Amino acid sequence: MNESTLEEIWKIRTSIFSGIVLVILFATFLVGITSVIIIATPIRYYLPGYLDVEVRENAIRSAIKADSLELQLKHQEIYINNIRDIFAGNRQVDSVKVLDSISISANDPLLQKSAAEAEYVRQFEEEEKYNLSSLSQAGNVPVEGLVFFKPAKGLIAEKFNPLENRFGVTIKTISKETISATLDGTIIFAGFDLKTGYIIQIQHKNGFISIYKNSTMLLKKSGDKVRTGEAIAILDISTDEEKPSGLEFELWYRGSAVNPENYISF
Repeated sequence: MNESTLEEIWKIRTSIFSGIVLVILFATFLVGITSVIIIATPIRYYLPGYLDVEVRENAIRSAIKADSLELQLKHQEIYINNIRDIFAGNRQVDSVKVLDSISISANDPLLQKSAAEAEYVRQFEEEEKYNLSSLSQAGNVPVEGLVFFKPAKGLIAEKFNPLENRFGVTIKTISKETISATLDGTIIFAGFDLKTGYIIQIQHKNGFISIYKNSTMLLKKSGDKVRTGEAIAILDISTDEEKPSGLEFELWYRGSAVNPENYISF
């Protein structure tokens, strides 16, 4: 109010609610500014309790590093002492007992099969005996320790008959069938023949040679070593009636053809 003329110059309207809101906003602003100053400046080190946590964390890290350095120092010291003893000729023989042979008792309870394990082995052998097996063969052909793998999945279309110049078996397969090596060995020939298509010959141990004829694609070359069951070629069914429509598989032993069915369960 103008004291001379009693004229109203300016005015402000307020209430208790407006005053409370103003106080809350001011307090929030003040707390925020104070927190930022404490966190972002070294003032935090003067607060009780804050410095203790950081110092404790740094002390733990320093203790871990010191322990690691101490262990590394011991290793280095042992290494240097060993080197010094070697150069000085004072190296002592380690007190380690050497066993010339190890004998294992068959009655060791730790090596005995449990009932569940024995049952599993029996079921597995029963299921796999027709998939991968070596059949007993009378004669002088050594097959002990040899496990012949089926070269391809299919049925025997033509059997082994040397009198009709069939020195192997013909296996009827599906199109794009994979041909697998029947034993471990080394490929001694991989090439093409006008009559029988691509041919692969594998030299195996104990004098066996396996021959795979009528392939349409070779996956290996001469000199490659293959494992039992490894893919070596692909057979595609031919629509030409003059060409064989299956895999021609031969098994030879020391220059003589043998019946593959005597060694492999087709």
